[in-house]
Amino acid sequence: MPFSLTSAEMADIALLAVPVVIAALLVFFWRRSRARARLNWVVLDGSNVMHWKDNTPDLGPVRDVLRQLDARGYAACVIFDANAGYLLFNRYGRESDFSDLLKIPQKRVMVVPKGTPADPYILTAARDLGALIVTNDRYRDWADSFPELRGESPLIRGGYRGRSLWLDLPEPGQAPGRKDKTSRRAS
Repeated sequence: MPFSLTSAEMADIALLAVPVVIAALLVFFWRRSRARARLNWVVLDGSNVMHWKDNTPDLGPVRDVLRQLDARGYAACVIFDANAGYLLFNRYGRESDFSDLLKIPQKRVMVVPKGTPADPYILTAARDLGALIVTNDRYRDWADSFPELRGESPLIRGGYRGRSLWLDLPEPGQAPGRKDKTSRRAS
């Protein structure tokens, strides 16, 4: 006897299938949004970090920091001053140029407009994302506009000791003031 369904039975199946599909989609998008919300963000001051080796502009330190952040469970974006491209390539550098060279999505790179300091962009992005900032800049000129720079600051220092990168980076979810001092040296 071949398998066949009447239109009434098909209607019953459709009546059950539609809510199941809707529920599955809701669960999928809910989990996806929660995973995005759990990201521990870091904003890199790209123009500062690119000078960490020998005080010479180079994307190597930015790549090293991005690699270390990824290994430690952080999501990162990079913001550059408008002149960063001139310092590195002798021409204006667009987000797509830096994205390609750093091998990160273009939406995670910003080059600020010419004639505009990157500092307020970096500080605003960090504030909006609840992010830490990797830089050796102290942003003293911006302390009145960004009071979060006082007290338990979001600023994470770093550099090189010999050929080894170090970052004063807390574990994800831990406040910057309570870093594990044994984890300062990156490999």
